[in-house]
Amino acid sequence: MNLLFSGVGAAAEVRCIERERQALLKFKESLTGDLSGLTWGSEEDKEECCNWYGVECSVTGHVIRLDLSDKHLRGTISPALQELQHLKYLSLTNNNMTIDNLNWLSDVPLLSYLDLSGINLRNVTNWIQPITKLSLLEKLYLSGCQLHDNLPAFDFFANSSSSCLSDLYLSHNNLTSFSTLESLFNFSRILSHLDLSYNQLDGPVPGTLLKLHFLEELNLEDITRFSSLKELYLGNNHLDGFHPQSFNQASSLEVLDLSYNQLVGSLPDITRFSSLKELFLGNNQLDGVQPQSFNQASSLEFLDLSCNQLVGPLPDITRFSSLKKLYLSNNHLDGLHPQSLHQPSSLESLDLSGNQLKRLPEAIEHLLNLKYLNLSSSSLEGTITEHHLSNLTQLTKLDLSSNNVSFSFSFDWIPPFQLQMLCLSHCNMGPYFPNWIRTQNSLSELYLSFAGISDTLPNWLWSMTSIQLLDLSHNNIRGRISDLALKLNHYGHLDLSHNNLSGPIPISVFQYSTTVGIETLVLSDNQLDGELPDCWMNLNDLSVLNLANNKFTGKLSPTLSTLKRLTILHLGNNNFTGELPPSWKNCTQLRKLDVGGNKLTGTIPAWIGTHLTNLAVLSLRFNSLHGSIPPTICYLTDIHVLDLSRNNISGKIPQCINNFTSLVLNDGSTILEYNPFLYDYGRPRDDDDNALVLWKGQEFEYKRLRTLKGIDLSSNKLVGTIPQAFSDLRGLVFINLSRNQLTGNIISCIGQLDTLEWLDLSRNKLSGEIPNGLANLHFLSVLDLSFNNLTGKIPLSTQLQSFDSSAYAGNSQLCGDPLVECPRDPSVTDNGKENVVEEDDSFINRDFYICMAFGFITGFWVVVGTLILKHSWRHSYFKFWNSVRDWMYVTTTIYVTGFKRKFMS
Repeated sequence: MNLLFSGVGAAAEVRCIERERQALLKFKESLTGDLSGLTWGSEEDKEECCNWYGVECSVTGHVIRLDLSDKHLRGTISPALQELQHLKYLSLTNNNMTIDNLNWLSDVPLLSYLDLSGINLRNVTNWIQPITKLSLLEKLYLSGCQLHDNLPAFDFFANSSSSCLSDLYLSHNNLTSFSTLESLFNFSRILSHLDLSYNQLDGPVPGTLLKLHFLEELNLEDITRFSSLKELYLGNNHLDGFHPQSFNQASSLEVLDLSYNQLVGSLPDITRFSSLKELFLGNNQLDGVQPQSFNQASSLEFLDLSCNQLVGPLPDITRFSSLKKLYLSNNHLDGLHPQSLHQPSSLESLDLSGNQLKRLPEAIEHLLNLKYLNLSSSSLEGTITEHHLSNLTQLTKLDLSSNNVSFSFSFDWIPPFQLQMLCLSHCNMGPYFPNWIRTQNSLSELYLSFAGISDTLPNWLWSMTSIQLLDLSHNNIRGRISDLALKLNHYGHLDLSHNNLSGPIPISVFQYSTTVGIETLVLSDNQLDGELPDCWMNLNDLSVLNLANNKFTGKLSPTLSTLKRLTILHLGNNNFTGELPPSWKNCTQLRKLDVGGNKLTGTIPAWIGTHLTNLAVLSLRFNSLHGSIPPTICYLTDIHVLDLSRNNISGKIPQCINNFTSLVLNDGSTILEYNPFLYDYGRPRDDDDNALVLWKGQEFEYKRLRTLKGIDLSSNKLVGTIPQAFSDLRGLVFINLSRNQLTGNIISCIGQLDTLEWLDLSRNKLSGEIPNGLANLHFLSVLDLSFNNLTGKIPLSTQLQSFDSSAYAGNSQLCGDPLVECPRDPSVTDNGKENVVEEDDSFINRDFYICMAFGFITGFWVVVGTLILKHSWRHSYFKFWNSVRDWMYVTTTIYVTGFKRKFMS
């Protein structure tokens, strides 16, 4: 019997080897970051390293196991670990360590388990050779190591006849070609678990996986070479087809994952997988089912065909005698084979959501072992009665949401099952609250949003302490919240928003001590009033608080600053007064702060920029704030939405706004991390995924907050010019600077903001011409430049001419389509070149004719008058014309006479 000693109950008399203890201390010295969980060498166990965290020793005191996974350690992996020559198990996964070389592994020959997942090996030279010298290595984890196609060849493994490697995990890397791994599969007779998921592999599968000559498509072998392979994971790649012989005689394969690829065509014939237990083909483009696909697959337990393009009814699957989980969601199935669900009594999970079933399959009642049933969004119609669910005694999770169904249950019906999760959102449940739910003593998740309930909530609901997630939003539930005897000590997530609840929040809600574990509290869009209780310090785990769109009054609670985990704080559209509490600077985890639509006064605190540096959304809109925008606002490098509109803010726009890194980058980054309660059982909700944006004096709700990026400083008293730094904010979706006193020109580089959809610069004092670059903003859907001092011609483009003339109104010197035509310049042609040839008679008018008549009369009398008054000039004038007449007569006579003579001869 091999006795082991670890940090849990190690014998006091056993001491570790001094050389190995020193090696561990040197390893710790190379690490940085938070080492509070790694108290190696402390006084209480200074010498006994076998008691240290993650360390395990043999009876002889040698370190045989070192597990520091998921400790978020940083630093360099020290070669001092080579002193642990008896080490068998080493796991450093999920840390942020770096490594220079792995040559020290050659001195640790007993290693059978090595996990370096998450450590960057891309620039580590010759890292594979030390690993191949580990002749006893059985499990090797290199996931997320940034391996690429020019990694060292695996010939070392192939040439090692004593290799024991059975499990190899290469997922989450940058592998693109199977040919890179060609030599690896020369010892495929040994390999039993292979994970190549989350790479960039492309081409047909899995024939290319076997011979591994990627370009020799005609010489591919079948999967029989993997005589020992039991699990093969190829999901999340770019695979696009099946090799014809891929699935022949794969007698040992138990798990095959080809999900999230680009597979097309019909389902492959899987009848030769005699040992196959789990098959994942979801999220591809498969469009049919081969008649033989589901025959004789008696061993299959888990089949996932979700998110494909399967059409028609599902074929007969009664031959799946061992099938336990069947996922067919998000296809185009319109029914089930008459015998499909009669015989597989072993079925425990069935997901047919997102199809076109129209009616609840009658065969459901035969699934006596069913535990999970999901028929959501499957176009169900009609009425569901007790009969449909009467035989499902093992059911624990039921989702019938988003269907046009109603329920007809007797008031005192007691279901035969005990649910853990019930989702009936977007169903016709009302008007009364379903009484049968009170019998579900194990219920932990209850979704009844959009259920048409207009009742008051029963008192028994609050006594169901098993419920951890409760969503009753978007109904017409009535009553005073104080009458609900609301207790938060067992809820993790609670949403009562969009109802008709009234009254203040009673202090009794917060009467519990630090045992309160609620994380999400949403009471928005009700009729709640009164002042907020100033005792939030007991809600230690609260991360989302939404009290918006109510009638709360009084000052903002300073004790909200005690909520150290708060990430979303939404108090907008109430009647709060006073200033932002200085204590809120302690809410350093805040990602979204919305106190817009209140009656707040004072200035914008500088500490918002210096302390709340994680903010992605800051909305102070529609208050009575004054003063200037503090320069510290530019420290919000992760800001996505900045809304300071409709206040009395003066001064200039800070020039440092290009410090908003998230607005500079056009990378599609999102605002909030995943919160399970912001999703209506897998479907995104809008409650905390929207933003109110002021547009032309009206509020518009933007529904794509997760990708929304914009700045709204409208309706203030800002002066100065528009900072050129705006041109650096390439990720902006909207800019609203309207109704201020801004001067100068529209920035010339505005055409660089190629994602811009909304631009409002109206009602300022801007001058100059509209930049030509504005015509290049092809996504621009709303534009308002009205009531400024803009001049010149509106640039020609399909985009700018598509807007109504109101977008340019109030600029008296502005012209061009869609406004009046600009005056024509006579020196310029239509194509913009100077006109030097073509004359224009538009100058002929009444003054021209007057001048011409005056000149004719003057010239006539100057000549005629002179001839009359001066005799010598008159004599010479007539003598000249007589000479001309005689010359013309003589010349004509001579030519005529000559012509006649020539003609006669």
